[in-house]
Amino acid sequence: MNCASCVGRVENALTAVEGVSTVAVNLATETAALTLENPAGLAGAVQVLQDKGYPARTASITLSISALSCASCVGRVEKTLSAIPGVLSAQVNLATETATVEFLDGVVTPADLIAVCTQSGYPAALSGAALSQSRAEEKASEAQLLKRQVIIAAVLSIPVFVLEMGAHLSGTFHHFIGNTIGTQTSWLIQFGLSSMVLFGPGRQFFVRGLPALFRGAPDMNSLVAVGTAAAWGYSVVATFLPALLPQGVRAVYFEAAAVIVVLILIGRWLEARAKGKTGAAIQALLGLQSTTAGVIRGERTVEVNVDTLIVGDRVRVRPGARIPVDGVVTDGASHVDESMITGEPVPVAKRVGEAVTGGTINGTGSLTFRVSRVGADTTLAQIVSMVEQAQGARLPIQSVVDKITLWFVPAVITAAVLTVLTWLLIGPSPALTLALVAGVSVLIIACPCAMGLATPTSIMVGTGRAAEMGVLFRKGDALQALSEVSVIALDKTGTLTEGKPTLTDLVVTDGFERDVLLALIAAVEAQSEHPIAAAIVQQAVSEGLELPVVTGFQSVTGYGVEAAVSGQQVLIGAERFMVREGVDISLLADKEKSLAAKGRTALFAAVDGRLAAVIAVSDPLKSSSAAAINALQQRGFKVAMITGDKHTTAQAIAREAGIDHVIAEVLPEGKVAAIDELRSKDRKVAFVGDGINDAPALAYADVGIAIGTGTDVAIESAEVVLMSGNLNGVVNAVEISTRTLSNIRQNLMWAFGYNIALIPLAAGVLYPVFGVLLSPMFAAGAMALSSVSVVLNALRLHRVKPVMVSAVAGPAEQDLMQPLGSQG
Repeated sequence: MNCASCVGRVENALTAVEGVSTVAVNLATETAALTLENPAGLAGAVQVLQDKGYPARTASITLSISALSCASCVGRVEKTLSAIPGVLSAQVNLATETATVEFLDGVVTPADLIAVCTQSGYPAALSGAALSQSRAEEKASEAQLLKRQVIIAAVLSIPVFVLEMGAHLSGTFHHFIGNTIGTQTSWLIQFGLSSMVLFGPGRQFFVRGLPALFRGAPDMNSLVAVGTAAAWGYSVVATFLPALLPQGVRAVYFEAAAVIVVLILIGRWLEARAKGKTGAAIQALLGLQSTTAGVIRGERTVEVNVDTLIVGDRVRVRPGARIPVDGVVTDGASHVDESMITGEPVPVAKRVGEAVTGGTINGTGSLTFRVSRVGADTTLAQIVSMVEQAQGARLPIQSVVDKITLWFVPAVITAAVLTVLTWLLIGPSPALTLALVAGVSVLIIACPCAMGLATPTSIMVGTGRAAEMGVLFRKGDALQALSEVSVIALDKTGTLTEGKPTLTDLVVTDGFERDVLLALIAAVEAQSEHPIAAAIVQQAVSEGLELPVVTGFQSVTGYGVEAAVSGQQVLIGAERFMVREGVDISLLADKEKSLAAKGRTALFAAVDGRLAAVIAVSDPLKSSSAAAINALQQRGFKVAMITGDKHTTAQAIAREAGIDHVIAEVLPEGKVAAIDELRSKDRKVAFVGDGINDAPALAYADVGIAIGTGTDVAIESAEVVLMSGNLNGVVNAVEISTRTLSNIRQNLMWAFGYNIALIPLAAGVLYPVFGVLLSPMFAAGAMALSSVSVVLNALRLHRVKPVMVSAVAGPAEQDLMQPLGSQG
């Protein structure tokens, strides 16, 4: 809203919405206050504002959620948050124990979200970079607490197990108990010790599980609570009220209740330790941050806290020290190890005027730099933020899991009830005992945790490992999309090539002087940001030419540039530009073709409508391009090059790079059509680019991959960003994507296979044939190991190695990416 008319339009639009009254719109605060008959009417008001061109402001926060124990919890927290008026979306991640909530700014506050979430039984707090820093410590503390609980529970359970199972396994031991303390005393001892286990270390299952059950929203804690309470309660009746049970079924299961708690606590302890390692990549990135910096104050260097640095400060970095924040070198020269950011092992030369990145390590030289980015604006902070966003993503493959896990726990409880009833109705004697054992086993063996952790833990570890390899997934779903790609299309300039062309030829027609013409051309090109323009300007400057004043500069995308210089109209561009402007190029047409055949990009220049020269620039391939393309082809990908260059030039470059499919003479808007052409036969296409003119193609492709040394617009349009300046990152991105999706499928197969196979076994399907009934203790052990197995399998992604690493970095590859979204 920018005027009173806007206010009126917004008020009229909102007043017209059914159920809305007393609308008050404030231009100064850019807010609208309204009364709704029903909170559900808010969606209609928001939609009307969107339609009228005054969209409601939204905000997004991440909450740290406690007490999440299984996939059912995830569904319930999402449902609770989504039901709050003003919440647009809520995504809960079991692996990171966070909820990302998008909401209408002004309708609901973070405090409201935290309060509602906490009231529903899942305590919440604001999450952020500071919380991420303490995640490993939090998990370590949780694991330490669980370890203590395991020790206490085990110490109390061992005597119970020995007293009961020893008597079952050994007749001698059974007689020994009977002749010394007696069976009743043994049961009383077991009752006391098992009660301490259940209501001491095992109390958490009842505190969390029973309220959830009473709310009609049972979770995994509910299953454990009901199962152990059933075993313990039956045993209490057998011990203190034996007359209520038939003589043949008077038995106790105190040891089962106690050991179940011990085994599940062991599983949670191992799981907490493993989950603490899933965020290792974030911890490693945060560990790169320096805490102090040597700031130059007058003639002295003063050590200050890095948080006090401001843009413009001059910082001195000693040999071997870590660079604290982003900046530009003002004095000194050195080689800097940027492997922790780009994944490339070769140190990069840094001289005056070149950018340095916080978190990288200075080599043997001394550097002084001027601070350009601090705090959340630094490259490192943005990488951490990007990785966190990707780790919280929900892949399409997760949607099926979500639908199943919402009804899984109620289905298990139903299955347990049916199991008990079946045994009581048609089971052999002692039917009550067998029914109890089978029912408890079904409750205990079911593991919704494994299903809930299968996808997010793999995403968390996979995206973290990708970041360590210099591959940033800006959108987590790109992980899955990239694994489904079969065609990889590459831009030429700056992607395949160095992006730093040099002027090789300037052939002048009669009537023009070379130096004067070069000065005119360079003056016009100095207004452009294209790499070819920079090459021409650099040549003119190196020859000491003075560039005249330019007026009326215009860039005609895909064709060329034009401007008035010293009273003359100068045109520079491709053959199609000259044809469009009616310039006869026949004098230099053959020369242009011969230059193009050598792989050089040739342009024409015209002055006042007359052909003046043909200009040729050479942009060599990056040293890593050919090997990376070969590696992609070996993996079965079709590799294509899309370029605006002439066919002759493009074919020469393609031959050198090993590319067999070329789409040339394409205008920027034509790259979208080229991607459609490559999509034939339902193939999915990834496009790799780095320039402003690549942005439409990056956004349109199934997966857009931006070279990190590229422009802001390209990076913002892409789903994947390669921190290194070469195509090795594409190979590594494909590798980590494929391995992560394979890992997710393994986890899902295990999680679903485990439940599908073992729940019927626990119910006793083998009993009629083999006389085998699963022990509740075995069920507890299997359940504890199932979720641990999923997390441990995800952690294997830490061992994924980069497929390709540059041995030597070319000039463009040595340019570390500037802070994301802050170049130019």
